[in-house]
Formats: sequence, C-alpha cells, structure tokens
Amino acid sequence: MRFIGSKTRLLTQIDELLTKHLDGSEKTFADIFSGSNVVGEYFKTRYAITTNDLLYFSYALAKGEIDLNSQPSFTGLFKLNIHNPFDYFNQYDISNYSGDFITNNYSSAGKEKRLYFTVANAKRIDFIRVTIQKWLDNNDITSNEYFYLLASLIEAVPFVSNTTGTYGAYLKNFNDKRATKPLKLEPMKIHNNKQQNRAFNEDANELVKKIHGDIVYIDTPYNIRQYGSNYHLLETIARYDDPKIHGVSGVRDYTDLKSEYSAKNKAKETMQDLLDNLKFTHVLLSYSTDGIISEDELNEMIGQVAVDGSLEVIKIPFKKYNSRLNKDNNQLCELLYYFRTSHQEDNELLQIQSVKLPSDNSKYIKSPLNYTGGKFKLLPQLIPNFPKHIDTMVDLFSGGGNVGINVDAHQYYFNDVNDRIIDMFKYFQNNEFNDILDRINYQIDKYHLDKENEEGFLKLRDDYNNDPDPLDLYVLSSYSFNYQIRFNQDMKYNNPFGRKRSRFSNSMRENLRQFVTKLHTIDATFTSNYFSDFDTSHLTQDSLVYVDPPYLISDGTYNDGDRGFGNWTQQQENDLYDFLDALNDRNIKFAMSNVFKHKGHVNQTVIDWAIKYNIRHLNANYSQSSYHTNLLGTDEVLITNY
Repeated sequence: MRFIGSKTRLLTQIDELLTKHLDGSEKTFADIFSGSNVVGEYFKTRYAITTNDLLYFSYALAKGEIDLNSQPSFTGLFKLNIHNPFDYFNQYDISNYSGDFITNNYSSAGKEKRLYFTVANAKRIDFIRVTIQKWLDNNDITSNEYFYLLASLIEAVPFVSNTTGTYGAYLKNFNDKRATKPLKLEPMKIHNNKQQNRAFNEDANELVKKIHGDIVYIDTPYNIRQYGSNYHLLETIARYDDPKIHGVSGVRDYTDLKSEYSAKNKAKETMQDLLDNLKFTHVLLSYSTDGIISEDELNEMIGQVAVDGSLEVIKIPFKKYNSRLNKDNNQLCELLYYFRTSHQEDNELLQIQSVKLPSDNSKYIKSPLNYTGGKFKLLPQLIPNFPKHIDTMVDLFSGGGNVGINVDAHQYYFNDVNDRIIDMFKYFQNNEFNDILDRINYQIDKYHLDKENEEGFLKLRDDYNNDPDPLDLYVLSSYSFNYQIRFNQDMKYNNPFGRKRSRFSNSMRENLRQFVTKLHTIDATFTSNYFSDFDTSHLTQDSLVYVDPPYLISDGTYNDGDRGFGNWTQQQENDLYDFLDALNDRNIKFAMSNVFKHKGHVNQTVIDWAIKYNIRHLNANYSQSSYHTNLLGTDEVLITNY
C-alpha cells in the first residue's frame, strides 16, 4: 500500500547493514513503529516477529498478516453456505444496498459530497465492514479470520481511493482510472515462519519499557506531518466506530493518535526517552536529514546509549520533496543507524521470545511404507488431540500404520481392506528385525536391484505376482516409482520402476527398524475387514477408533477404482457416518480425518454431518504461499466426538 515513509525500497540496505553485525544466534525481531508492516513481513522468514503501531489500522494489518502462520479456513461460514468469503464479497450485488458510514460521508451519496470513493466502492466497503463485524459478533468467524478479512479490506482500499496517496484531501474529479475501478478483495499471502508472532497497539515509548529481545527496528515519524490525520480514513474503516468527523476532508478526532515525534518542542526529548529504555541487543534506526532532530543531535543521543559509543550510519540519498534541484546543499538523505546496547534484562519484562510452533516429527515413528494419504507429517497435530488414556486403539483404515503405531494404548487393532499390506505387517510382527533385514538384502542381491536395473525389478515384480510374498512386496515398494504400492484390478502389482530415484536407503532401513521394534512391544492385531464388518463389540468408553477413509473429493490413486479395490462412493461415505454415529451412541470415542475443501471442490456432505461434532482444522502445509492457493487447495480436518 502507498504509505508515507514506507521502507519498501530500503529493505535491502536495512538487511545488509544488520546482517553483518549478527552472529546467528538471534531469534527475534521487533518493529515498533510498523506502519504498513513491510519491514516485519520482510524479516518474518528469519525471526519471530513482534510489531507495534499506535494506529489501529496498522495493528489490524499486522494481526491479519504477520501474526498468522496459515490462511484461515472460514469453516464457520459453511453453515451460511459461504465457502469463499472473497468470492462472496466481490460478487455480492450491492445495487440495492443503501450503504453506511463510508457511503454517507466519503462518497457523492453523502451530504458533503466528499469524493474519496465512487458510490459503488463506498457501498462495497461498508457492506464488507458491516458483514465481517456481524460474523464476528455471531461467532461465525474467529478472531484470526476477522483480522484476516479486515486486513484484506484495508489493503484493498488504497487501490480505489481518489487521492494522491494520503487521505488529508481527495481529488475533485475521478480522473484517475484507479479510483473508478471496482473494489476487489484479494486474499493475502501468509508466510509460515513456524514461530509465535505478536502485534501490539501501543505507544512505542511505553512498550519498550515492558519488552526486550534480540533485534529492534525503529522508524519514528521525523517531521510535523501527523499520520493520524493523513490516514484518518483507513483508521475509521479499521475501527468502524461511527466517529464524529469535521472539515472538508471529514477528519476524525486524532488527538490520541498524535505523535510527539512530530512536535518540534518534544521530538528530541521523546527520542531520548525511547533510546534510554531500549533493552534489545541490536538496534536499527531510520531517520532523515530533513527531520526535526538534526543529524548531529541524533548522533550524540545514540552515542550515549550505544556500547562504547560505537555506531554505524549509512546515508541513502534521494531528492528533496519540494525541489527538483540536485545541488549538494539540497540533497535529502535517509539516515540508517546500527548500534548495540548493553541492556540489563529485567525478569519482570515481557521477553520477545522465539517460540516454535509444533512441527517436529522427530519423536514419532515413521511407517516403513510411503503410503498414499499417510499422516506422518500431521502426527504433531493429530496425536495431541487424542484422549490421554486409551485402552484399545483401532486404526480402522490403517494404510501404512503411521497413526496407530504412535499412539499409547493397552491394545491395538490395525485394519485395512488391503490384505496384502496387512500380510506384510503380520510378517513384520512375527519376525525379528535382523532376520527381516537379512532377507531383504538377500533379495536385493538375488535380483541385482539398484536405481538403474529395471530388468531385475521387473523380474521380482513378475515373481511376486505369480506367488505373492509379504516381504517381497516391501522390497518391490523400495524400488518402485515414488516408493508406492499399487495394484491393478486383478490384484497384480503394477507400480513402475523408480529409475534413478528409488532404493532401499539407510533412512528406509532405520524407519523399518523403529517400526518393527515398536511392533514387537505392543499387543497388536491385524485384520483386513471392510470397515462396517469390523467387530466393535469389545470396545469400551476408553477405546478410540481412528478413521482415515478415502476422501471423496481427492484424487488419490487409492480412490480411483482401478487398484484392485472398489472406489469410495457417496454411499460408502454415508455408511461410514452411520457407523461413527453408532459408536457415538455407545459413548465410544472416535476421531476421523477428512477434507472439507480440496482444489476448489467442497465436500458438503461431510461438513453437514460433522457440524454436530467437534472440528479441528489442521495446517496440512499443502500451500504456504498464498490464501488464494489455499482456497483451491486442501482444508484438512479432524472430527471428534469428544
């Protein structure tokens, strides 16, 4: 967005100046005058980010962009038959909508005829703002979803504003084609830094007395222009608090938003107070040679708080706003300072910490099979949501066994309709790892298997299809394309050779060792029943049935009807719902993995059924780049009756 003093063009210089002073141990970055948040967003790939700004619209941007690590799913809107709020807002017919505060005060529809927006765009802004507030008040959306939509609206407004960049005045005519374009709400990109990020909406001078951390970036106002008046309209859209406004520009009262950095009689004292209370190891500070505080004064102030009085400053020249002359005495420069502080950390202060969000799979055992739809990457999100005490664990569609093998229970059932996989696991259960490994190596030598010998692979595949051996199926998968297991309708193994890629690697051997070792320590039963034929009579209220069926709207190879097993249909899906409802009636706990949305498709049936149970949305990391991709990607959920 267009923002006075935005550091978009200086990000590289800021990065270069900072990086050469770091030792690699730094984990946190605070941007305490965040404005448009471009600096925090830039450094989010490397650090846990803390942002702050006195302006509420800046805070809303940070809450909706930097705070989040994944795109919201808006599942609460499904009951309103809204699956994509962006499409809903962009396509809604506002011709019969009368508008609200923005329409009545900042378009030609209002009494004052302030031409900040076309009537159509003002109406759409009002409709979006009123609607998301109503959704929040009715618990149709979460706080994260609210701020994501609000930030998207704030980002969209400048693209249709009839101004020169700020909102201190509007243009008298709609000569700018930008302002006559229809407002369009776009999903924003969200970067997942796997850290706990935070946003504050406070006076920075007060905030630094309460926090400390590794790196802080300071970009105070430096002249008499007040951001509260220049961006009053964005502030009003963000707050939507029906303020009293006045004047030709319709400015809200911004007394509480006035910055002392913009007051000639207070700027130096306020800067000194900020510097004296910094408790960050590394400090970056931006200012201007055109600022209220002179360069010499600022150098002296920083020297008093910097370690050994040492500071580094670079000057980045650009033309002065009110002159086209290029004479040296008229040259305006951005000042960029780096210095260190020897702060004393107070235990009572709020430390800006690097808090990693759950994402580590290292404590979990990985299946020796690369099974389509396997849940290994989701285990850190699944397992903590299972009951703490489980007497009998039933992995009803066990596949590669990733889930069941990692649950703590007294007794286990692994069930899958693919009896070939079940026979393989039985083999693992009944044989010691060293014996299994010897047999694998024997077969590798016998068929001269490696990443290049397709002939040996095809010979083993033919021998297996003539006389299926459970361990040979595992060896075959180790040299197959993508390490996957696939059969044709006649139950003949038909996955092709994984040329130059697939082999029985050290990591596969270790996965197999851990899996077999765990298997030999638990009481496990393997069955290959159709799910509705599985005997549940022995289950109790302390049992857990985990269900990971084929997904109706996915395109997995296990669900195309051409792999020796019937494809998954709506009838089977309905039968599964009945099966789970029956468990619920008996107070037997269940947890089901499924998807609500996948590549633009919506499984409305599972949504309607799941509403009566508990729904947890999982960050499946199918897309981390943009919300638009996520809308067309996958919303994977865990549905439980507890």
